[in-house]
Amino acid sequence: MTTPTATRPQFPGGYGVPATTEGMLDWNQIEERLVAAPVYWMATVRPDGRPHAVPRWGVWLEGRLWYDGSPETVNARNLRHEPRCVVHLENGTEAVIIEGEASVNGDPGPEFRARLAGAFAKYHDMGYAPAPEGWEGDNGAGLFVFTPHKALAWFSFPTDATRFSFSR
Repeated sequence: MTTPTATRPQFPGGYGVPATTEGMLDWNQIEERLVAAPVYWMATVRPDGRPHAVPRWGVWLEGRLWYDGSPETVNARNLRHEPRCVVHLENGTEAVIIEGEASVNGDPGPEFRARLAGAFAKYHDMGYAPAPEGWEGDNGAGLFVFTPHKALAWFSFPTDATRFSFSR
């Protein structure tokens, strides 16, 4: 995945966000937090328009969030209806908010399955250690992938508020 384009976000009323690019965040700073995060909050929309938010365990690998779970959860059913969703990290003062799409990935192949299982090692102390074989087959056994389209982040609002746009 290519590095996204960084710009300043536009807020109604400005909120004191600088007009210059000085002090903007670098995508590498965001990815470090995404890789290290133990929990990712995901918001989806039910078919009747009601919102649904859920904490997800997952791994940020190759510019995308990978997570697994039953295809019958509310989250997964919502994504079948509307794949557009939002993922954000838990910290509200050092915010990372990402809009994108999520879907069942299918079997990513043995090499990538092994890399995913290695990245999921961050959960071993919590008793979760998925095996690469668990994501084999036609449907990837509930393996999902979230692909970012745009992101908004700040660690010291408003001076470093940065919007990131991903090419599709």
